[in-house]
Amino acid sequence: MTELSKNCSDMSNAASTYLGIIAGTIIGGVVSWWIYNRQKRTSDQQDKILGRIKDLEENHTEILKRLEEFDDKHESSLDSLQELDKKIDSILDKIKDK
Repeated sequence: MTELSKNCSDMSNAASTYLGIIAGTIIGGVVSWWIYNRQKRTSDQQDKILGRIKDLEENHTEILKRLEEFDDKHESSLDSLQELDKKIDSILDKIKDK
């Protein structure tokens, strides 16, 4: 290629085409790598976020189970108190009748 010598003042069409192909390949490779890298980082961040969401969902489910157990215990305690209240009322009624 005479275009690489210092005395060259003009490039031939073939040399120009080869230079364009080489430059296009380099630029295309850099852009492709950049896009791949960005997508990989985005995918990693999404995986991290999905993992955190899964952990939060598991914690949420566990909290709901505990609240349900607490509600059941509270309900049974309330039923016992109401039964005790009825017994006390019946005893007080018996005492009033005498």
